[in-house]
Amino acid sequence: MRILSGVQPTGGLHLGNYFGAIKQHIELQDEGEAFYFIANYHALTTVHDPRILEANTREVAAAYLSFGLDPNRTVFFRQSDVPEVTELTWLLGCCVGMGLLERAHSYKDKLQKGITPSFGLFAYPVLMAADILAYRSNLVPVGRDQVQHVEMTQDMAQAFNHRYGEVFVRPEVRLSRTPKVPGVDGQKMSKSYGNTIELFAEGKALKKSVMGIVTDSTALGQPLDPETCNVFQIFSLLASAEERKTMAERYRTGDIGYGDAKKDLLARIEGHFTDAREKRRALLARPDEIEDVLRQGAKRARAEAASVLDAARTAAGLGATD
Repeated sequence: MRILSGVQPTGGLHLGNYFGAIKQHIELQDEGEAFYFIANYHALTTVHDPRILEANTREVAAAYLSFGLDPNRTVFFRQSDVPEVTELTWLLGCCVGMGLLERAHSYKDKLQKGITPSFGLFAYPVLMAADILAYRSNLVPVGRDQVQHVEMTQDMAQAFNHRYGEVFVRPEVRLSRTPKVPGVDGQKMSKSYGNTIELFAEGKALKKSVMGIVTDSTALGQPLDPETCNVFQIFSLLASAEERKTMAERYRTGDIGYGDAKKDLLARIEGHFTDAREKRRALLARPDEIEDVLRQGAKRARAEAASVLDAARTAAGLGATD
């Protein structure tokens, strides 16, 4: 089984990125052959400063490696180091109708927000399809908000195969088992909402984020509802089943207030990410080591993508590359 996923280097990683993607990706290394890429082509639709894009890409790589990604088992690379996906994007784009792209949730969302769309933003699902299909991926782990993109990939693969013959493997979705990670305001944690708790924050910065989590005005000593509490929801991601049960009981009996619950959560975040934080710091001090990992991963990824691209070119009457 081949597993494929990517992460955009669009800014500081946060708890939502970790619990919604990174943690699952690391665990999936034991279930199949994993291809993970840093989607810097995709990031160009929103990140326009080259220095920031380079720094963000390095940060993502360091984060994955610090949490246990094994480059000897997993193909880990920069998207832009595999130019075959851009040619594959064109081949797929010639088989997809405008209507399908216009129905993309992410595209419509940007239009509703008044963002002037670029061609890159409009064609985003085609590049994503190329990313998935280039490596003969069987399984694509995503959150619910990304399911449509995988379904669109299935449509594009089917359209190409119908026109030219069986070239592409149909990928299937694997939904993340992690529920929505709430931000400090209760909405889904997202950089675009400005409600994140940074993954590697520490000291005063981390304390400010955690203590700023929105709660209701229930007085100290009164029963609290853990099911509606943002603090408890984040705590649950870091606690065992028994610890969640105990904390929920303390909430319901009024044995703990929001202030102490936040202090407990702060300590858990500090403790949970201490090792990864230190590994990340050491890795960022050795950028050549990060670069070597990405380049070696790209060599392996390009070998697979070139094979798929040759099959697609030949099927379309273009002939294989030299």
